[in-house]
Amino acid sequence: MIRQILSAVFGGEKKILCDTCRYDFGSACKRPERPNATKCPDYKRNG
Repeated sequence: MIRQILSAVFGGEKKILCDTCRYDFGSACKRPERPNATKCPDYKRNG
């Protein structure tokens, strides 16, 4: 538990890309990593 807290504070956890991806709707993305991808060749930032 302490390790998780320290990782969160010091940036050790990887960011989930799907939450900010342009393709995060309906059936636009068929990747098996979805919805918790931390790296993706198709990622495009929404906006």
